[in-house]
Amino acid sequence: MAFIPETPGSESPDPADRPAEPTVLVVDDEEGMRSFLSRTLALRGWQVEAAASAEEGAAQLAGRHFDLIILDIALPGKSGLEWLKDLKAAGFAGDVILITAFADMETAIDALRAGASDFVLKPFRVDQIVNSINRCFERARLARENFVLRRQLEERGGARDEIVGHSDSIARLRALVRRVAPTPSTVLIQGESGVGKELVARALHQLSPRASRPFVAVNCAAISADLIESELFGHVKGAFTGAKEARNGLFYYAHGGTLFLDEIGEFPLALQSKLLRVLEERKIRPVGTEHEVPVDVRVVAATNRDLKQEVVQCRFRQDLFYRLEVMTLTVPPLRQRAEDVPELAALFMDNLCVQLGVAPLLITPEV
Repeated sequence: MAFIPETPGSESPDPADRPAEPTVLVVDDEEGMRSFLSRTLALRGWQVEAAASAEEGAAQLAGRHFDLIILDIALPGKSGLEWLKDLKAAGFAGDVILITAFADMETAIDALRAGASDFVLKPFRVDQIVNSINRCFERARLARENFVLRRQLEERGGARDEIVGHSDSIARLRALVRRVAPTPSTVLIQGESGVGKELVARALHQLSPRASRPFVAVNCAAISADLIESELFGHVKGAFTGAKEARNGLFYYAHGGTLFLDEIGEFPLALQSKLLRVLEERKIRPVGTEHEVPVDVRVVAATNRDLKQEVVQCRFRQDLFYRLEVMTLTVPPLRQRAEDVPELAALFMDNLCVQLGVAPLLITPEV
């Protein structure tokens, strides 16, 4: 068996930087290597399955989701490099680390060109393979965060996160946000269009234990009913016309953080049962696959509709409504807190001056 004992100082994976309940598939024809890697990785918190050939690995992969595959090149039947090419052609979105005892520079280049995330030579130390896995999860974390940051910049521009105003109703709302934010429960934010429901959702996130993780906002009314399932849960290559490659959904990108579902009242009735299942089981199923992927996401939803009436009218599932309204916050309209108008007007004027590059302007009491 080709391995070297662990050296001091090897890093253990940070649970916050990897998928929930991460799963690893070890494919190697040496029983000793499969046993060693399975024990070693299981001790570090990963769920590990093993296979002795590419064909056995494919059967395992057909039945469940894996975040990462550790794959030996020299296998009976189809080689690891050949199976890697098949995996990538089929749209497998996870990482693949190739291991081998016999390799040259040309083999390593072929492996990386085929889509391998890393290439590790036998014999290897425990910390080598562990750190290789850590790097894979770190890249996945950075990809999620970059996606979220780009999305926020595109959607928000220079918007600020503060809940502005000092009226009694806003003071009560702030106090309620501070009380609800640390809890793990779903939250339903109600209020008319334009009252600042997303600001409240962002405040809940910033005051929660998830503040350092992603905040992903999606407007359910802005996505067609045909695409919203793929947008939220992701899809595999070939799942539908135009799905030329696999794509992760917004639940994946919000892992560890908060997913804000704005205009939840517009969510297609036919898909509400799938959203309910995700809230109950904390697993998503990408379009085109039977694999379930564990996710750790707090869902905050918002609506300008009366969801109780929508339930009566059979336009919204009652069980989903009850699951969402564990905690309910209501944002008052501006007409009910006119004393906040001067503060809001000053804020908007400041933002406008910055955008136009002009000196700050004051709004007189007469105006």
